[in-house]
Amino acid sequence: MSETAAVTVDDVWKKFRLYHERNQSLKAAVMRGRRARYTEFDAVKGVTFEVPKGTTFGIIGENGSGKSTLLKCVARILRPDRGSITTHGKISALLELGAGFHPELSGRENVFLNGAILGLSKKQLTERFDEIVDFAGLEQFIDTPVKNYSSGMYVRLGFSVAINVDPDILLVDEVLAVGDESFQRKCSEKFAELKEHGKTIVVVSHGLAVMRTLCDSLALLDHGNLVKVGPAGEVVDHYLGDVHEDRVADGDHGSRWGSGEALINAIELLDRDGHPVTTVRTGDPVTFRFHYDLSTPIEQPVFGMEIHTIDGVQVTGPNTKEAGLVPDRLEGSGHVDLQVDRLLLVRGIYDVSASLLDHACLHAYDVRHRAFRFDVERGEPAEQFGSVSLGGSWSVPSAEVVR
Repeated sequence: MSETAAVTVDDVWKKFRLYHERNQSLKAAVMRGRRARYTEFDAVKGVTFEVPKGTTFGIIGENGSGKSTLLKCVARILRPDRGSITTHGKISALLELGAGFHPELSGRENVFLNGAILGLSKKQLTERFDEIVDFAGLEQFIDTPVKNYSSGMYVRLGFSVAINVDPDILLVDEVLAVGDESFQRKCSEKFAELKEHGKTIVVVSHGLAVMRTLCDSLALLDHGNLVKVGPAGEVVDHYLGDVHEDRVADGDHGSRWGSGEALINAIELLDRDGHPVTTVRTGDPVTFRFHYDLSTPIEQPVFGMEIHTIDGVQVTGPNTKEAGLVPDRLEGSGHVDLQVDRLLLVRGIYDVSASLLDHACLHAYDVRHRAFRFDVERGEPAEQFGSVSLGGSWSVPSAEVVR
């Protein structure tokens, strides 16, 4: 193990048994005269990487790629079948928040129970108790049995206990979005504090935007195989490139509803030359085109669209009614365009929804929700954080610029 590494994963393999039928009792095994049938499945296949001390390291990949299995191996919840994992320092794992809570015990009692499971002494828990309860925001309910807690209260208390263990290495599995907005802000500040104190964080998440900004480096897994390790932005871009290629082959997706008198047959994204594309750059002129077909004339129809990030956050939602462009009557087939002189979405994956509604926007003739997906690559402005660029210009007095 390198002296600068907090975690070393060396040629790790982990397999599971997939049972086709199981003997539920000794009697069943004797009567059937055979052992349960199963096949073996390799969840992690020969993965090797190092996590430098004091860095934030992420693991990304599709569902079933082996991310959580690998993290559980690092946490020593699972034992690798082959290979080794070496860690340097105290580990705290935020894998299943509230695991070990007893529903009949109060929040206070569960803090001491869960803290003991995570390796804290009674003295340490007593010293940190007020801080744990304050962080969770459960002062009023700390002596109430946790069986009466809401799911949000439950995971907040579990997160608060785990995050206050003061580990050298913190393992996090898809718990970056627990609780309400205020609690999420606390969590983000706590992660930043841990990074400032030189703690090592290993995190698994599907939130690519979060991983790009939170992590120093990433590992990309695919069906248990290590595909790439490197700087966060570089690995995310590699992953999105693969996703885009697969999407072009797979075709349409999304959901659809409406009464059906009028249909939106297709959604297109056109480049500056009017060619259909699925990849553009920040700052490019583009046109969103919606092809319609009406089986009966429609009075004062309203066309609308929405753009969502890949994580489901709505970026915008313009419509023709707000723009003052509602025809008195529409029939037949044709298309409606939304021209955008400069597309100020930053690099990422976005979904387009299209709708055809009545004038009051209460009746839906056709709604195609997140039916078209496109990619935005780095352009001008060359920004990478958030979802939208302001398109502004920086002005810094030359005398104050440090070169």
